[in-house]
Amino acid sequence: MKRMRIYVGTLVAVVIVGGLLLWGPMLRAEGENVNTQLAKLTYILRTVRDNYVESPDVSKMLDGAIRGMLEELDPHSVYIPPEDQKRISETFRGEFEGIGITFTIQNKWLTVVSPIPGTPSDRLGIRAGDRIIKINGVSAYGISNEQVFEKLRGPKGTSVDVSIARPGIQDPLDFTIIRDTIPIYSVAASFLMRDHQTGYVRINQFTSTTDREVEHALDSLKSQGMKRLLLDLRANPGGYLDQAWKVADLFMPRKDMKIVYTLGRTTRSNQEFFSTGRGAKYDFPVIVLINHGSASASEIVSGAIQDHDRGLIVGEISFGKGLVQTPYPLNDGSAVRITTARYYTPSGRLIQRPYDKGIAEYLLDDANVDNPEIPADTTPRAVFHTDRGRTVFGGGGITPDSTIKSLYGTGTTARLFGQRLYFEYATEYATKHPELASNFDAFADKFEVTDAILAEVKALAIERKIEVKEEEWTKDLDIAKSNIKGELAGVLFNDRNLYHLVRIGDDPQVKTAMTLFNQAQQMADGIIPARDGQ
Repeated sequence: MKRMRIYVGTLVAVVIVGGLLLWGPMLRAEGENVNTQLAKLTYILRTVRDNYVESPDVSKMLDGAIRGMLEELDPHSVYIPPEDQKRISETFRGEFEGIGITFTIQNKWLTVVSPIPGTPSDRLGIRAGDRIIKINGVSAYGISNEQVFEKLRGPKGTSVDVSIARPGIQDPLDFTIIRDTIPIYSVAASFLMRDHQTGYVRINQFTSTTDREVEHALDSLKSQGMKRLLLDLRANPGGYLDQAWKVADLFMPRKDMKIVYTLGRTTRSNQEFFSTGRGAKYDFPVIVLINHGSASASEIVSGAIQDHDRGLIVGEISFGKGLVQTPYPLNDGSAVRITTARYYTPSGRLIQRPYDKGIAEYLLDDANVDNPEIPADTTPRAVFHTDRGRTVFGGGGITPDSTIKSLYGTGTTARLFGQRLYFEYATEYATKHPELASNFDAFADKFEVTDAILAEVKALAIERKIEVKEEEWTKDLDIAKSNIKGELAGVLFNDRNLYHLVRIGDDPQVKTAMTLFNQAQQMADGIIPARDGQ
């Protein structure tokens, strides 16, 4: 029997809400024979077909019925029509041309689940929870998944205008997004930081080649002198369960350590995954960065590292997705992914967030986590313990060992991102100052974004008729400096690793993590450092 691939990702390239169930003749639904319910559906379908004011699309109606069925289950059981399934498969094995977001249709609104790192949407500052309310000036309310692909995908170099409603910002944000080739590489960045001992690896999702990519990155960095690792899983929505297991395995110091296990209603859904011992050669201290966009497979990796006291988890509480989907292909090329199990970390934690208030609230709760006007969730969480007795919590995601908030910009920064102003300025500036490209170290050490440069950027924004609110501009000066220098590095040296290296230099989560490697070393040595609040 061919083994099916198991998914734990919030999504890989798109989130599609819907699904399909196959009923047996003797099943009953709420006391009524299922055949009676099916007869009711058939009657309604026939009545609409024969009497509706216009000739209805029966196939589309049935697809809607299928989606409605799975919406009653959970946010992650999904029906995927043939064309969508084809595109999703492509994203795991190749590339596509578009804007680079994962999304869901939430309350009939196109809503961003996560920008794919390094893509146009990511560079423009589009965030999880953003609602795309217009595409090229036309309302996106009630848009279908097929229409999303038609409108947002397109040839590289072409543009699409979107208007976004962002939680916490009153006015819509307008973005012009230049489409690009979206590679499906798991490792978005891999380099030795400027202290020449800290390796940095950023994984953007878990596809079929992730463990090989990460292993290659670790071997390369070790050969360059890496002594410790910063593993960045922020904004990583997940992917294949087996790849999460294999990546976590790279950090386990010996064989037969439990990494993750699944429990379902049927025995075939129950699985256990153990370490193989291949991680023994990577005995350096590890710090893992997570945030609210880190989901499922990312949480399996960070949960295993935390439960086994293998490294420190730093950042913000993760998404909280603990459900496992099994794909079932259908004859017409479509597929259904049905939640067949829950996964648990080695200590026994189920980290799934509640979704009993509906899919919209499920996603909005996460999008609102940075909104100071919304009170923090105080729901009691189950207590568990790591191998060496540290307290960890189940439910609602992975709680970091050290919580550090992300630095988010104001509406002015979002508008500048949205109009690609930093990139536009960097391109012009690099053209006028080609000498800066002679040496990266000199650029990184000596180049400063001066007040004169900031004034030029502001003047360019005004010339482009981009609204710049003085109070927001002043508040975001440090963000502006980082963005300008990062874009300059990317343009000057044509190296995305250097772009990331410059950008993380002022990242508060990265800067704090760099001060915690003594604790991470104690972890690697078997000594337990204190946890925040413990």
